[in-house]
Amino acid sequence: MNSTITWDEFERVNIRSGTICKVEPFPRAKKPAYKIWADFGIDISILQTSAQVTVHYTPEMLLGKPIEGCVNLGEKNIAGFTSQFLLLGFSDAQGAICLLTTTPQAPNGMKMC
Repeated sequence: MNSTITWDEFERVNIRSGTICKVEPFPRAKKPAYKIWADFGIDISILQTSAQVTVHYTPEMLLGKPIEGCVNLGEKNIAGFTSQFLLLGFSDAQGAICLLTTTPQAPNGMKMC
């Protein structure tokens, strides 16, 4: 499905660069997931989320990983844990998530342009 949005609508989506600074298992989640904290720079600071990225990533692999996140979707309660941003990625051929990142790494807090 491909629906068109306006440029003004797209500009309202706040996608920022960050770095994962803390990862914990999330046993209360319905599907295998981690609790993830990411540093989005001075203006936004550290936000937390839950992500089903356990197929391709271990907590050790995620720690320090540059990521991209949507930081203006509002908060969502996931199994008693407050998710504050959406960690961005794509599904592989089997449906497992591959995280979106930048090369070279963008500074924390940079807005997608």
